[in-house]
Amino acid sequence: MFGAITAIQWKWSRGPALLATLIGFLIPVLSLQSARRALLTADEFVYIMQQFSIGYSMLAAGAGLVVALAAWAHDHRGRHVYALSLPVARWRYALMRFGAGALFLLAPTAGVLAGSLVVAAMGAVPSGLHVYPVALTLRFAFASGVAYAIFFAISASTAKTAGVILGIIGAFLLAQTTLAMLAVRYDLLSSVSTLIFSPPGILSVFAGRWMLIDV
Repeated sequence: MFGAITAIQWKWSRGPALLATLIGFLIPVLSLQSARRALLTADEFVYIMQQFSIGYSMLAAGAGLVVALAAWAHDHRGRHVYALSLPVARWRYALMRFGAGALFLLAPTAGVLAGSLVVAAMGAVPSGLHVYPVALTLRFAFASGVAYAIFFAISASTAKTAGVILGIIGAFLLAQTTLAMLAVRYDLLSSVSTLIFSPPGILSVFAGRWMLIDV
């Protein structure tokens, strides 16, 4: 059954997965091409490469989001009749859905690795700098897995649960607006963002530097 679910889910996810693979390959290659356009010092070279680092985190989050949404899109449209008609426990069915989607994240991860290895093979890195294709790829794989797990759980939930999550986000925005109207100098959103994106926050893997080339 897992093979059948994987094959069907691949039809829903292959377009975004293949596009993410292409983008994952191009980001490191284009970053190197941009850094090679002029004679740069090592510091300037690293700075140019760092400007592309947000592309890795955005791609990881986007790939996880799209694959997770595709995993449950047809079930939601059919009101989960197909899933409930199967002689399989709900938790086992959800686990197979999760595993199938996780396999598709290997494609963009392979794209990032291939592009990074091309950069390493070109030998255009200034003296004193090193290429870290494996470390960057592992971080991308972990980040995309985190995004996928979070969005998979949200997508698998009911509309009520999604509404609660959106309500919580709205409550933070309302609280921040209220504090500003009361002239209270406290940045609530910044504090929450620091809590989430700073180590050991759940999304801390997306923050910081994503460096393919560094000292």
